[in-house]
Amino acid sequence: MNNPINFLEKFSKFEDQWSPKVIAEMNDYQFKLVKIKGDFVTHNHEDTDEVFIVIEGSMKIHYEDRVIELKTGEMVVVKRGEKHRPYAEKECKIMLVEPIGTVNTGDAGGDLTAPDNDWI
Repeated sequence: MNNPINFLEKFSKFEDQWSPKVIAEMNDYQFKLVKIKGDFVTHNHEDTDEVFIVIEGSMKIHYEDRVIELKTGEMVVVKRGEKHRPYAEKECKIMLVEPIGTVNTGDAGGDLTAPDNDWI
């Protein structure tokens, strides 16, 4: 369908953190909204790049050799195979753009692995 998607309305439909929710698909990619707070696991995605877009708040991404900070309205592309660890001191609302089937914890697995293809 070609109906507008309102990010704020979609964010109001869930409270859990570190569990991406799919809001749209384009070709072989999904657009996912996620609320984050605290530390995530260090991981990488061997087969794909990953886009982080901050909708509201601020976050950091820790790489092996640096830390970057993203604020509302900013984005970054994490290159395939690059180890990274997202972190947000306060709740941050972000959008991820990644291929269908991308596991949020990449090669790390563990308790923070979210269900795949969880639509809202």
